[in-house]
Amino acid sequence: MAVARLGSLGRAARETGVSQPAASERIRSMERMLGVTVLERSPHGSRLTQAGALVTDWARRIVESAEAFDAGVGALRDRRDTRLGVAASMTIAEYLLPGWLIALRSERPDTAVSLRAGNSAAVTRMLLGGEADLGFVEGLGVPAGLDGTVVAHDRLLVVVAPRHPWSRRRAPLDPAELAHTRLVLREPGSGTRQVLDSALAGHGGLAPPLLELASTTAVKAAAISGAGPAVLSELAVGEELSARRLVAVPVADTALTRELRAVWPRGARPAGPARRLLSLTRGR
Repeated sequence: MAVARLGSLGRAARETGVSQPAASERIRSMERMLGVTVLERSPHGSRLTQAGALVTDWARRIVESAEAFDAGVGALRDRRDTRLGVAASMTIAEYLLPGWLIALRSERPDTAVSLRAGNSAAVTRMLLGGEADLGFVEGLGVPAGLDGTVVAHDRLLVVVAPRHPWSRRRAPLDPAELAHTRLVLREPGSGTRQVLDSALAGHGGLAPPLLELASTTAVKAAAISGAGPAVLSELAVGEELSARRLVAVPVADTALTRELRAVWPRGARPAGPARRLLSLTRGR
């Protein structure tokens, strides 16, 4: 196309950023592949053959279509890079994501981030329904239909108000006693509930909850008020433990630990701002 427009192989080579020998070899390679001569060379310049003129006309349509395709993909990429939908379980949304999002904003101030919080089951539904680009969950593993990677670890604590009898006990709590005690708990589907159910499955399972609440803040407030023992993330109760508004009760021979994961729909590796946010969660 450049030779047709400029009438010179040398000028066409310079315009397209290649050497004249390289341009000549590309023309010869094209002629071998097509089985026709497309260019006549002479001391006065280069001229398209009749076949070359037809090939150039067809090629122009292909190039224009390729440029339109490239422009369209670029527009999609720009739109993707200006929006990020995040879904996160309660503890991560409240105690970890703010710092990560502040770091992302300092790097990508033009990216508009929307955050939706829910339990781990709700985060899974949002990702599979296309309502979020990246999710964060707590629990025992990667939910079905998703891929994921561990970004942090967390420990669950049994906590009570200072006036509760457990606050003054010297020996660790027996797991069976914990299992048989009615607790203030998060709802089924939360990562906290999954880990607790699994840890106490060998001790008869959990007793019916004393209260079943849909947020970490609500569970914490109920425990502080003296409603009953609660099980909460260590991330969520640090301030209350320091101020003695809550007391942690050790549990014997029970690992109440969990992995916090970034997750995304299976086979759809995060890209753009979602990929950068994922990197920030791991300190890169």
